[in-house]
Amino acid sequence: MEPDRDLNPDTDDLPLRANTNHILVRHYVLDMTVHFDRKVISGSVVLFLEPCSGVGTKAEDDTGPGPGTIEAGGSQDGLGNSTEKMFGAKEGDRAEFKALSEVASQNAGDTENSQSSHSWETTSDGDFTLVLDCCDLDVSKVEEVDVTSVSRLLPEVASERSGVSSVNPQAAFIQNLISLPSRQWRQKHKLFLQCSRAPGAQDGSSLHFHRDRWSLQVRKKGIVSPQEFPHALRICYETRPTGGSVKWTKDQDNRVCVYTAGSPINNRALFPCQEPPVAMSTWQATVRAPSECVVLMSGEEQTVPIEDGDTRFLIWNYYVTMPMPASTFTLAVGHWQQVTAEIPPALEKGVRTDCGKRAKVRAGPGKWAETELVSGLGSSASDEVKGSPHQTGRYFSGDQTTRLDSAFCYSSLEDEGLSVTDYSGMVDDGISCSHGDYPCRFTERSAGSQRVIPHRVFGPVCLLPKAQTGVLNLLPRCLAAAHAVLGVHPFPRLDVLIVPAGFSSLGMASPHIIFLSQSVLYAGSPGSGENGLSLCGSRMCHEIAHSWFGLVIGARDWTEEWISEGFATYLEDIIWAQAQQLSLQETAGQSDLKALLRWRRLSDELQNSEEALQILRPNMENTGQASESGSSTVKHALNPDKAFMQVHYLKGYFLLRFLASQVGEQKFIDFFRLFVKKYHGQLVLSQDFLRMLLTTFPDMERKGLTLSAIYADWLDQPGIPKWLYERSTVWSQARLVEEVKAELTQNLPLCCLSLPLPSLLFPAFTTSPPTPPSSLLQVLKWILLSQSHMGKGRKRKRIEPKVNYTEVTSEQLVMLLELLLEEEELSAATLHALQKTYNLQSQDAEVRHRWCELVVKHAYTQAYGDVEHFLVHDQAMGVYLYGELMVQEDPEQQTLASRCLSLVQEEMDQSARRVVEEMVL
Repeated sequence: MEPDRDLNPDTDDLPLRANTNHILVRHYVLDMTVHFDRKVISGSVVLFLEPCSGVGTKAEDDTGPGPGTIEAGGSQDGLGNSTEKMFGAKEGDRAEFKALSEVASQNAGDTENSQSSHSWETTSDGDFTLVLDCCDLDVSKVEEVDVTSVSRLLPEVASERSGVSSVNPQAAFIQNLISLPSRQWRQKHKLFLQCSRAPGAQDGSSLHFHRDRWSLQVRKKGIVSPQEFPHALRICYETRPTGGSVKWTKDQDNRVCVYTAGSPINNRALFPCQEPPVAMSTWQATVRAPSECVVLMSGEEQTVPIEDGDTRFLIWNYYVTMPMPASTFTLAVGHWQQVTAEIPPALEKGVRTDCGKRAKVRAGPGKWAETELVSGLGSSASDEVKGSPHQTGRYFSGDQTTRLDSAFCYSSLEDEGLSVTDYSGMVDDGISCSHGDYPCRFTERSAGSQRVIPHRVFGPVCLLPKAQTGVLNLLPRCLAAAHAVLGVHPFPRLDVLIVPAGFSSLGMASPHIIFLSQSVLYAGSPGSGENGLSLCGSRMCHEIAHSWFGLVIGARDWTEEWISEGFATYLEDIIWAQAQQLSLQETAGQSDLKALLRWRRLSDELQNSEEALQILRPNMENTGQASESGSSTVKHALNPDKAFMQVHYLKGYFLLRFLASQVGEQKFIDFFRLFVKKYHGQLVLSQDFLRMLLTTFPDMERKGLTLSAIYADWLDQPGIPKWLYERSTVWSQARLVEEVKAELTQNLPLCCLSLPLPSLLFPAFTTSPPTPPSSLLQVLKWILLSQSHMGKGRKRKRIEPKVNYTEVTSEQLVMLLELLLEEEELSAATLHALQKTYNLQSQDAEVRHRWCELVVKHAYTQAYGDVEHFLVHDQAMGVYLYGELMVQEDPEQQTLASRCLSLVQEEMDQSARRVVEEMVL
């Protein structure tokens, strides 16, 4: 990799500056206070550090360090892998740090992005520097923590063999604390907390710091190696209102909230941390928030908040024991309510269909009865695990003190009559854990039989009914289906939060918590059946799949996003079909239909994007490598176009479909379980998955399907592989809706009409297309209907063709609308009939998106209200529509785009806002 002097902050690559090959953060203790009035989070983070073995002193660096070996107590990546072994040494440390200093000095004139302690200039380039990833933070102090008082209380920990010189007893104590076995995790976290509250070192040797645009650098004068560097330090800081890691906004009830925004910069604007995935760590956090708020966070047990003295704040405590990258830390603070099986009457008064206005919660004295709040929650002893939290905490709403049951839902699938196929007996259970030491659920017998983990759903009052109908009712089925497909749930509990309308995607998975966009909520009116649940169910299955692929198994190189997103996209279909209890034939039909939709989307995206953004493994043979210190860049991570591309989802999904076609889908699913059992708790590269696959199925290589061939066809090149072109013809011939024999018989003559089919009806055919299935007959009907309303001298009233329209699923309706989008002209009467027939304004967001495209393309002014509603309430999907409104050069449409942007500008995701403003303003 290139040295840091070549990491230009103005390019679209994201710098990862942390020197993780020198020293690693093993544990974070965060103390944060949320200030809604100033839109900042203030507090401190205490870092417990472990130097990497094999890193030389200043004298050794003069000759260049050799490859180190990891000894007992030495540094690994949290997974049992040597960081030196993974990355190797490429440049001299001093040269690299000099380059980093040059970048820092270039930014020195930028007071907003540069900050130093008054004594920073007194330090030397020869002093060891701890480099943390950091931006948009105001750091007030960095100090060494004096843990002497804690170590004296626990001499048994201080006296454990650590391999650290007794000359530094504090370092020895922290090293022993870090090395405590997982069975003592409670004691370990208690000691971490006590150490974090210890005073700063009073020896007069303060720590010096400098912050530039992308990093925080810390030195101790005269300390020249990571082994001598303090092993515990405290950083006091405050976030900025415009920091990219957190989003300050209002929810759909018009009440303030804040949540972590995720990529592209992850959590470096929330707290100074080591961002590279290899920096696996545990954490515990204390969050102070206004008493009327609920605090949700990635954490293994549900917390019961406690009062913070005489203040109007509550204190929430969370922790994790599984080492994970700092990027997975997730926080949400707001005035959300827990969704229950029945909405309490007190809340029903505040429920509105228009969530743009504040919801009114019952006024006046009184308390909600606890039975009201938990009514209807099923409980099944078979689904509980011993020790699972099941507690009730206080919740404050305005001036009322109420009781909000914070217990999890334990759904009884047997009571619901849900029968799922269990794949667990189909694979070898003999693979043992290969990761580092932590309390692993994969080794717990009780966890193995827990099909549905404890779960809760939160959202704004105005969306409680939809969240109840969709998310809460579907969640246990989706969890059970995921367990049937992939085995043990990696995490012991799950919260789902319906985030504000400005959230930038349909969903985001983190340990123990999922953010869902309001766009995926139940579509349709009561009694419309499960058709309106398809988007919600499939999206939840996608996010749940990330528990295995993306979280408990992560990509070692962030550029290989397909390892997370491609796998989750592939698995969402399998898990959702399992949750729906579809037959094999129904599953295959649904799978092929979705494949065809994704093929069309991928084809369109690859025709309209840079080739550099189409490559799944952009670093190619350098994937997973970093500089000698551990710093690197994430290629194209800051490219604004990349945020709206789905190539890693779609091309990765098709690669997995291709591999499944080579070995058989059932065997491929069985292999997924084997892979999870071997690699859970670890970081992987593409080659780890592919090599294990080729080893498990040696016939693949004998047929010429080698690792290099897969790289060449799928991962290292832009464009579409040959297999995908060929396979798309099969999907194009699949029946896209269930045929209705009466309708097919009635409309059979339509196939013989000399009517030109839309050009992309059969995108992969070079010869005449086959006889259209019934879904295409639906398209032909609408084209005929449109043509019957066109032409000169037509009368005001015409006899419309008598056609019986089949009831279609939402995916089939998406396909129908996409095919109609290929028509150059559709009459206003046809669009009106189309809207009325399928009640398009009440369908799910995927359908409504295509409908809005039709409205814009054909300037159907009567439905401009539908377009405005979509751009305001479905912001995660609306960016493309702004472009369509502007490119038509229709003054009325451009005014519509400007009006919608003005309505949502303040709450939009930053990346989406920049892109839309460039188009509209």
